[in-house]
Amino acid sequence: MDNPIVNQVIEHLNALPSNLQRQVLDFVHALRLSTQNGVPGSQLLRFAGAISDKELEKMRQAIEEGCEQVESNEW
Repeated sequence: MDNPIVNQVIEHLNALPSNLQRQVLDFVHALRLSTQNGVPGSQLLRFAGAISDKELEKMRQAIEEGCEQVESNEW
């Protein structure tokens, strides 16, 4: 592999003790999971209209009542 960034990472990684190499590996796994792509919007169109207007209104009200509150004594 002739990628200068990968080569530098490997060089630095080789200089680390095994416990830190494990941390790097865990971090790389986390990065890969965070960059996974979802599905294209065109595949989600079949769900359009699946929730009724009445149910959407209930959801909106629940969000307003439960989520738009400021607890001034919380901090």
